[in-house]
Amino acid sequence: MKISTQRQELVARLAIVSRAVSTRASTQALGGILLSCSADGLVLHATDLEMGLETGLDAQVEGQGSVLLPGRQLVEVARSLGVEEVVLESRAAERDIELRSGSAVFHLRTLPSEDFPAFPTPSDEPLRIPASVFADSVELVARAASRDDMRPVLTGVLVTAAGRELTMVATDSYRLSVKQTELGLEVGGELQANVPARALRELARILLSEEVEEVEISLLPNQAVFRAGRVLLTTRLIEGQFPNYEQLLPESYEHDVRLPREEFLDVARRVSQLAQRNAPLRLSFSPGELTVAASTPDVGDASETMPAPFEGEPLEIGFNPDFLKDGIESIPGEEVLLRLISPLRPGLLQPGEGEDFRYLVMPIRLNV
Repeated sequence: MKISTQRQELVARLAIVSRAVSTRASTQALGGILLSCSADGLVLHATDLEMGLETGLDAQVEGQGSVLLPGRQLVEVARSLGVEEVVLESRAAERDIELRSGSAVFHLRTLPSEDFPAFPTPSDEPLRIPASVFADSVELVARAASRDDMRPVLTGVLVTAAGRELTMVATDSYRLSVKQTELGLEVGGELQANVPARALRELARILLSEEVEEVEISLLPNQAVFRAGRVLLTTRLIEGQFPNYEQLLPESYEHDVRLPREEFLDVARRVSQLAQRNAPLRLSFSPGELTVAASTPDVGDASETMPAPFEGEPLEIGFNPDFLKDGIESIPGEEVLLRLISPLRPGLLQPGEGEDFRYLVMPIRLNV
């Protein structure tokens, strides 16, 4: 088996699949990248069992077969090459691959390819969703997913698609993010799955870099397969009952405050520098203005006031600074609609117009 390719192409394709290479696997094969040569060309694979990545590579191929190489080492060698022409040739007797580029020669020992897991086969009739819409939804919602593996069901994003509508929901129990999108075409079926946020973030990155028009989705037992151009991403689905997010959203609010997004975000960023050691960001509303304040013992305090069309009795509410900033950053458009009920009830952020995106955040009880 002999492979001839360009360094730039090799590095770019390795960069994609290497993100699924396991760094702590008990099985040596999961730390490798599989190169498979056939009449259809060359394909690279990597998986850590939770997520798998596969991509084609432009190359001239002689012979057929598969070889498994140490993933991190292969990536580092490819990046270090100084000549564009790269040749990889298997040496069965030595049980390695010879990599040549200019006068540089590397011999990489192969790993047992029979231990490498097989990839699932996508459906012949996958669902199809516009790539830009899918990636944008992931970007808005995935940040609200939990990073705590003690509650696995909250580490995913609930993805629902049917007819002409796509909905994504994520929550870590302290905040909730919901994005609903009306599509311009039928998705070609129905989908509801709790997909690991990590896999969706990776998919969004691929969709942007590959510049494809749509993503194909195949839902299989306990796993999903996403195709973006010549890249295939597989992921295990998360089992368990996802929270009924609609019950978490209040039906009505006492105050609707419209704020300029950039100014609100800038103020929150500045003042939150003094909200350390889990200190809350205090939002104090009085007629016509909002004061954002933070105080950390032994560090200092800060406050800043901005105009706000608030009416009624003064209200003070506290939020986790990072969660609040994430919410403001997620809002598209120039205006944020902040909806409040009371100091002990969650607040909702959404665009000034429309309700296609909602970000609910739980308050922090303030000490007087």
